[in-house]
Amino acid sequence: MKIHFIGIGGIGVSALAQYYLSKGYQVSGSDLVSSEITILLKRKGAKIYIGSHKKNRLKPDIKQVIYSPAVEKNNLELLEARKRGIKIQSYPQALGELTKKYFTIAVSGTHGKSTTTAMIALILIKAGFDPTVIIGTKLKEFGNSNFRMGKRRYLIIEADEWNASFLNYWPKIIVLTNIEKEHLDYYKNLKHILKTYKEFIKHLPKNGILVINKDDKNISKLKAQILKLHFNSQSFSLKQKEAKKMKEILKIPGEHNVLNALASLKTARILKIPDRVSFKTLSEYKGAWRRFEKCKFKIGNQKLEIISDYAHHPTEIKATLKATREKFPHRKIWCVFQPHQYQRTFYLLKDFIRVFREIPVDKLIITDIYDVAGREKGGMKNKISSEKLVKTIDRTWVIYLPKEKIINYLKKGLKGREVVIIMGAGDIYKITDN
Repeated sequence: MKIHFIGIGGIGVSALAQYYLSKGYQVSGSDLVSSEITILLKRKGAKIYIGSHKKNRLKPDIKQVIYSPAVEKNNLELLEARKRGIKIQSYPQALGELTKKYFTIAVSGTHGKSTTTAMIALILIKAGFDPTVIIGTKLKEFGNSNFRMGKRRYLIIEADEWNASFLNYWPKIIVLTNIEKEHLDYYKNLKHILKTYKEFIKHLPKNGILVINKDDKNISKLKAQILKLHFNSQSFSLKQKEAKKMKEILKIPGEHNVLNALASLKTARILKIPDRVSFKTLSEYKGAWRRFEKCKFKIGNQKLEIISDYAHHPTEIKATLKATREKFPHRKIWCVFQPHQYQRTFYLLKDFIRVFREIPVDKLIITDIYDVAGREKGGMKNKISSEKLVKTIDRTWVIYLPKEKIINYLKKGLKGREVVIIMGAGDIYKITDN
């Protein structure tokens, strides 16, 4: 059977494409630009089309089309599939079908999904559970892929809340890391977000298990309502005795990662995995792609300590910068930040300002806002800009620079021994590719 994916380079869609490749399906897919992910898919046997979408990419024998939620409704390939009566599903709908076929563990929450998913997956692999894994980042343990094909009945996924995507999923275990105001291009307010999480939690069967962060204030708001649903709820917290041990053994810094590890430990215990397996796995975990990922970079004669991180929400930024200070207490820290999406920057402007003032770095370089295709509403670009963000932060150590000027600025300004953290969910990490 042949399946065509529209927006195949997306982090979720590409993982699903790999699933079908592993099952022996013939896979084709299109995306506007080439990337490490599309190159990986091509190497694995997918037929990849790069550039503007064209209806003739849907060959006559295509039986199903799966598209990224970011794809616009007037996409030519999507319109052609509808015209021909081909089975069409969004990525969340297609993944939702799989969750019904497996014992699914869904990791949800505003922050920490990828790291927690990775930790749980690696523990289950070490324990012999041989899970299938769909994750929102690349793992070295998966051959720098965001997918792993297992042979047993376990499926571990990231359950994304954007557009209420997770309402398509039907897990046996839900891990809920935290809840905050986010994706305000879709959600009206925090109340709307909490209501949607509650709907997702209702997808658990009567013998399902909810693993929650006891320290999170917004999860606490849900707790009374959750308890009325009559299924097993278990919690993790920085106050539990294992937290101290986690901080000692983890290679990745920060309290947020301790919480991610505790969530993983709790999930492993539910599955009767011995603690010795969990602690050993967590102590060996070196992190995922763009999650406090350390690498070396040379500018001129200087060898720099570079940290690449996906943080783009104010809470994530605060956690990452705090962890950087803990990891490098005696080093100067320079941060290159690319805001992600105009709407997020506009709606959370006060939070961005507070965070950058609260945990100041030695130098903060803010570049242009990353424009997310299919996610921005009209007129938002006129309301916010990186220059305005810099002006409002109003600190001498904060500057605006266009992306193409950043490397030269670093060459001239760095004196040696600085730690440079490249932060954002867009393409900012590519500045070190030259």
